[in-house]
Amino acid sequence: MILWFTIVQIAVAVAAGLFCLVAGLAGRRPSDYTVGALALVEALLVAQVVVAIIAPLAGNPPTGDLLEYWVYLVSALLLPIGAVLWALMERSRWSTVILGVAAVAIAIMLWRMQVIWSVQIA
Repeated sequence: MILWFTIVQIAVAVAAGLFCLVAGLAGRRPSDYTVGALALVEALLVAQVVVAIIAPLAGNPPTGDLLEYWVYLVSALLLPIGAVLWALMERSRWSTVILGVAAVAIAIMLWRMQVIWSVQIA
């Protein structure tokens, strides 16, 4: 993984999460802005998949368990999809809160993926 890209992803995920949490707690239903914030997080995760495939070929192999890394990455990819589907099926303020919780969870998962990739010794 690339550290600066991970930091950008975490910053975007935290910003999207806080935005959705504040909007949900303020009583707003899911909108194009809240769903779009999670779509941006998802797009960055897809870019992370590309980075995870290319990085070992470019001489940046993971030092931790590769299977654990990929389980985190695939789970993180599925989390926004599930949250958005929930928000589209149940259009309430709590759906917007769920979008925020999913984005914050993804930020935490991204940091764990960075630790697995670069800190542990296999």
